Amino acid sequence: MEYEIGASVRCTDGSAGKISALIANPLGRALTHIAVEVEHEPMGARVVPVDHVRTVTETGVELGCSLAELARLPEFHDVEFIPYVSAGDLSATLAWPYYGAPTGDMPSIVDRVPAGEVEIRRNDHVHAADGAVGRVEGLVVDAEGQITHVLLQEGHLWARKEVAIPIGAVGTIDDDGIHVRLSRREVADLPELGVGP
Repeated sequence: MEYEIGASVRCTDGSAGKISALIANPLGRALTHIAVEVEHEPMGARVVPVDHVRTVTETGVELGCSLAELARLPEFHDVEFIPYVSAGDLSATLAWPYYGAPTGDMPSIVDRVPAGEVEIRRNDHVHAADGAVGRVEGLVVDAEGQITHVLLQEGHLWARKEVAIPIGAVGTIDDDGIHVRLSRREVADLPELGVGP
């Protein structure tokens, strides 16, 4: 099953939105949750356990829950307030040219990722053994939820292709991206996307 970041998501009673991020257990190499950006709800993303996924098709993901049940799942985004401390110089004011220097706490939006898991977003970096090699497009997952391949866009703008890197070639998955044990040349030599069932 290909979980493409940006794919549409449907509930049992209608269109829900799209996948904004994938959440994985990096040690178990398993997809545990998807973040669904809910249509017409700014800041309305929800953390959906993968056991709520009924089917994954070429057109998107179908959940086995209603829109109302989706709305009751935990929010993906959270607002934290970071104390603002003025430097006492002009640089603080220049950072806020239209409104002047802020006062009080500054809001910051953070994503809620379960402890011990990592968030994978479209365009996160994929690092080969000898440097950056591409950007994440999604994951391929088997029926048990185990990640089998990492999908990425490899190459330059004029010679770009989508490839699937086998999970066995992945070293680590962390907040800095996905690190593979292949060289950039080995990734470039992978065939254009053609993952079996």
